[in-house]
Amino acid sequence: MKKIIYSVLLAISLILLIGCDTKDKEDYDLTTLAYYDYLSDENPVVTIKVKGYGTMKAQLFPDVVENTVNNFIHYIDNKAYDVSSFHRIIGTFMIQGGAVKEPKGAIKGEFASNGFINPLNHTYGVLSMARTMIKDSATSQFFIMTSVSPHLDGEYASFGGLISGFSVLDAIAKTPTGLYDRPVEDVVIESIRISLNGYQPKDVIYIN
Repeated sequence: MKKIIYSVLLAISLILLIGCDTKDKEDYDLTTLAYYDYLSDENPVVTIKVKGYGTMKAQLFPDVVENTVNNFIHYIDNKAYDVSSFHRIIGTFMIQGGAVKEPKGAIKGEFASNGFINPLNHTYGVLSMARTMIKDSATSQFFIMTSVSPHLDGEYASFGGLISGFSVLDAIAKTPTGLYDRPVEDVVIESIRISLNGYQPKDVIYIN
């Protein structure tokens, strides 16, 4: 009888431990994030739903890079990201997505080497804009950092940071990839939606 009771108690303990582990991963201690000081209840919040993986939420920082944030919101409002994908994944670096069928004009790269003050560094959980070798070439594509990458600081327009769904980010980062860092199986962005929290987006300023 004692063995049965012990076994039941052990099973319950294991369930509780597993539950705590999952909770800890999802309820990430935001105070440990490098961008914690940028977080505010007044920032816009985006919800990124990824098929088969779950949901990530991120705050956007218009006080840091207003036009970059407005540009991202523009694509969201037009549902341009629906059924797109994270098409480039480098697990120890970042996951990249946001390629759309009809990207709008390019925007100015809001980062230091392009004459713009942007103090938001590329650390774990940060959202930033993808671009070509041309500094003013960002349109719709973005990436989410899975590591600390100081060589990107001052060279790419970081504009937001995750506030939940870190376990989803980590799971996507572990997705097997093939040629050109493309995932072997599509990682589909079902939708990206936004809650403005009082922020009033302005018209996007394009350079062409």
